Amino acid sequence: MTTATATATPCVAHLVSHSTARLQHSRAALLLHQNAAFRTKKTTKNNLSSRNTSSTIAAALPFELSPPPIDHDFLDSVTAEGAKVSEEGIIETFENDDEALDAFDNGVVVMDLSHFGRIRASGDDRIQFLHNQTTANFECLSEGQGCETVFVTPTARTIDIAYAWIMKKAVLLMVSPETCGNITEMLNKYIFFADKVEIQDITKQTCLFALSGPKSSEVMANLNLGDLVGQPYGTNRHYNVNGMPITVGVGNIISEEGFSLLTSPAAADSVWKTLLSQGAIPLGSNAWEKLRITQGRPAPGKELTNDFNVLEAGLWNSISLNKGT
Repeated sequence: MTTATATATPCVAHLVSHSTARLQHSRAALLLHQNAAFRTKKTTKNNLSSRNTSSTIAAALPFELSPPPIDHDFLDSVTAEGAKVSEEGIIETFENDDEALDAFDNGVVVMDLSHFGRIRASGDDRIQFLHNQTTANFECLSEGQGCETVFVTPTARTIDIAYAWIMKKAVLLMVSPETCGNITEMLNKYIFFADKVEIQDITKQTCLFALSGPKSSEVMANLNLGDLVGQPYGTNRHYNVNGMPITVGVGNIISEEGFSLLTSPAAADSVWKTLLSQGAIPLGSNAWEKLRITQGRPAPGKELTNDFNVLEAGLWNSISLNKGT
């Protein structure tokens, strides 16, 4: 409480409780009451100003995967440029599928994977929790590293492959669109009362792009992000591009070569156009499906079913065989 408020409040309370008539007819008391109200209003205004300043400062802090929800106008932009977008918000094609597939082998492509799920695991017990719930050894990883891991049923049947980034205060899991809701629900169900773990679906609060092809490293170098080139799969770092936060990781959902870029919807259009200006060819979901098959990337409901366990699905790189030893 401010000095003005602390001084005025007891005076007014005393006058009201002991002499209502005196308060109504005493000019001095009325002036005191008005002055206190004016000062209180001024103090409230100052407090609001302080809160607004705090919000501005918080928004400028390092990116920690909690950007505010912002209207997603990126799809409007690509639609205006000729892309075909489904009712579910998935870019199906840029009418260049053959060119894009060729660029994957000989140049560089960029894919909008924003419809893929993104799950944020936070809390002090997040590492041990994910270590117990998936096939990878999370306990051997540290901040800035990453891995692939598999979510399985109680009978070890495959649910989905997840691409994981270890961050300072959270772990980001990128999963297939079809499984995001079920995995989020499953993880929340397995949190015990004493576990310090929080699971959030942040898909709508973020956008995800994948950069692939033999020339993807050149694009990164041109964007002053070359320090990630040559780093192990899953390595991730935070950057500030034109005042907007972006997290970049080595590798992506389709390939260990290339990069993934996570940003807010507000920055998505700018990041996308920057990648195109560097020669990246846009690739839609129709071409992505062909690419997924030729790259041997299994998908839920297709190659990943209850008929096969993780080893039968050939997901050796996503399994730790020495967990618990």
